[in-house]
Amino acid sequence: MDRNVVVPGDLLSEEAKKAGEGTYVKDGKVRSLLYGMVSSYKDKVRVIPLAGKYVPSPGDTVIGTVQDIVFSNWIVDINSPYEGLLHISELPRKIEMNEMAKYLRIGSSVMIRVKDVDSTMKVELTMNDRRLGILTRGRVAEISPTRVPRLIGKGGSMINMLKKELNCNLFVGQNGRIWVDGGDDDMDLALKTILIIEKEAHTTGLTDRILEFLRAEKEARS
Repeated sequence: MDRNVVVPGDLLSEEAKKAGEGTYVKDGKVRSLLYGMVSSYKDKVRVIPLAGKYVPSPGDTVIGTVQDIVFSNWIVDINSPYEGLLHISELPRKIEMNEMAKYLRIGSSVMIRVKDVDSTMKVELTMNDRRLGILTRGRVAEISPTRVPRLIGKGGSMINMLKKELNCNLFVGQNGRIWVDGGDDDMDLALKTILIIEKEAHTTGLTDRILEFLRAEKEARS
């Protein structure tokens, strides 16, 4: 599907099974939940918001920051108008409630997944996956969530190129937060590059220009 600007309520598909991020189903039809760009991805129709904060959706992997600890839950900032709740049962191992502050402290950064979002926008999180966990190293950058698809690129073209050219580990959360881990100089270059991509996301030929930029930067270092 070609990308087009849609507004809330616009009809996107007659097939409910195609409902993706930024959409809702009414009377068996998929409609836009947001003002944004409509596109297809893995047989799903989704709407990428042109403005605004991240709207969580089940299955999203995000980077969050622990804000508070309440009875059996951590409250996690996920760069959204809606705070996330991580229940003690959603950890990879069993801990007691009196150990919560030792396991995950306020201010800790975590790679985490959205488990469920109900009709009141209560966001349930999980860390019960070996690929998720506490980020004890590296740095976390933040861009507009609307720029995440451009940072990833069509078919992963941009992010794969960055992983190849940068001597860093990279993870892009769907909430606009990016984790970078490597040497100080490499992380500096990675974060500088990410900010350029965010600023120039609307332009064409960006992947090639970023590749030229990175190679020039690395040549200047040598």
